[in-house]
Amino acid sequence: MKKVLIITYYWPPSGGAGVQRWLKFSRYLPEFGVEPFVLTVDPHYATYPQTDESLEKQISPDLRVFRTKSFEPLRVFSGIFGKEKVPYGGFTNVNKKSLFNTVFRFIRGNLFIPDARSGWKRYAFKKAVELIQQFGIDTVITTGPPHSTHLVGLKLKRKTGIRWMADFRDPWTDIYYYQDMLHTPLAGRIDRRMEISVLKEADNVIAINRSIRKLLVNRAGSIDRTKVTVITNGYDEEDFKASTPPPGEFVITYSGTISEHYNPVVFFTVLSRLVSECPDIKFRFRIAGNISQKFEHQVRLHSLIDIFEYTGYVSHEKLTSYLTSSSAFLYVFPETSAYTGASGKLFEYLAARRPVIAIDSPGSDASAIIDECEAGKSFSHEDENGLYNYMASLVQEFRQKGKISAGNGKHINYSRRKLTKDLADLILQ
Repeated sequence: MKKVLIITYYWPPSGGAGVQRWLKFSRYLPEFGVEPFVLTVDPHYATYPQTDESLEKQISPDLRVFRTKSFEPLRVFSGIFGKEKVPYGGFTNVNKKSLFNTVFRFIRGNLFIPDARSGWKRYAFKKAVELIQQFGIDTVITTGPPHSTHLVGLKLKRKTGIRWMADFRDPWTDIYYYQDMLHTPLAGRIDRRMEISVLKEADNVIAINRSIRKLLVNRAGSIDRTKVTVITNGYDEEDFKASTPPPGEFVITYSGTISEHYNPVVFFTVLSRLVSECPDIKFRFRIAGNISQKFEHQVRLHSLIDIFEYTGYVSHEKLTSYLTSSSAFLYVFPETSAYTGASGKLFEYLAARRPVIAIDSPGSDASAIIDECEAGKSFSHEDENGLYNYMASLVQEFRQKGKISAGNGKHINYSRRKLTKDLADLILQ
C-alpha cells in the first residue's frame, strides 16, 4: 500500500475536534489502499488545553505511532502559574483586560512565531527523516494548528523533495482572534511570510471548508487554485450507534468553545422569552466545552441561570451521549467578515439527527450544510422574530411528541469513512 506519514501535534491523550479528524482518517485509510504512520509529540513533553483518554481506545491496533520530545514554553508557564492559566483556543479562559494576560499575549504573539508549540519542530523533523528512510514513505501530511507543524513539512519538502500535503483545520493569520496576540508589524510580516511559503511550496493543500480555502487562496496570491482541496470534518457512525433516551425535558446542547468573539445575545433573548411563556415545559440549556466570562454574564443577565448546565470539557464518549439525549442543538459562530466556515461540532449534530438552531453569518458554510441536510435553520444575529418563530415551533413539536428529529439523510455525505475515501483518492493521485 502507499505509505503516508501524518505529522500532528494533537493526538490522544489530547482531546478536541482536531484530534478526532486525523484519528479517524488513520483508522479508515487502510480500507482504501493507504498505510498511515503517525508522528506526534510525547504527552510528557506536550501542552494540551484538554485531555481525553477515552480517545486512545479508538487508535487502530495496527497503527504505528511515533512520539518525540518537545520544548514547550507553555509547559514552563503552566508550571509557574498553573495549568488553568494556559490559554484555550480563542483565549476563552483569559481576562484580556488584566496586565498579566496582556503581557503574556504580547510575548506569545511576538516571541513564539507562528505559535507556542514551535519548539517541537526540530524534534519532529529529525524523526520524520528517520521514518521516511526506514519505511519508504511516499507522502507526508502536516496538520495545523499548531501551524508550526507545517514548517516541519516545509523543511522536509526542501531537504528531501518528498510529496507534502498541508491540512488546515483553522485559518492561520486570518483566524478570528489573531489580533488578540498583539503582533508588532514585524512579527505579523514574518508570520504571513511563513504562511505564504507553506501554501506555495506544499504539493497539496487541504482545507476543512470552503471559507478557509478562499482565505488561503487569497493569502497566497499566485497559488495554483487546483491544488487546494476541501475535505470537511465529519462524524463517525460507530460513535452514534448507541442512543440515549430523551430525558423528558427540552434540552438545548452546545458543544465546544465560545469565546467573547461569539455573540449569541439573540438566542438568550428568545430562550428567556420561551421559558417565561411555556411554564409547562422544563427547559435545560447545556454547554459542554469552554466559555468566556462574557458568555456566563449573558446567561445571568437573561435570567437563565436556573436552567443553565455548564459541564466544562467532557470526554468524546460523554459528549455523544449528551448529543443523542438532546432535543435540539445550538450552533454559534463568531461575527467576522473574513471567515464564515463550519465548526466540527456541526457534523456530530447532524449525526445525532436533532434540529440545529444556528446563529451565524448569512451565506456561511454551516448554513449551507444545514440547508442541504434539512437539519435545522440558520439566523442572523439580528433576526429575533425569525428565531423566536422557529424555536417556538420546536417547543410545540416537543410538547406534542416528546421528542424532535431532523434531517433528510444527506448527512451521510459527511461520514468519516466517506471523507477518508476522498482523502485516499487525493493521496493516490
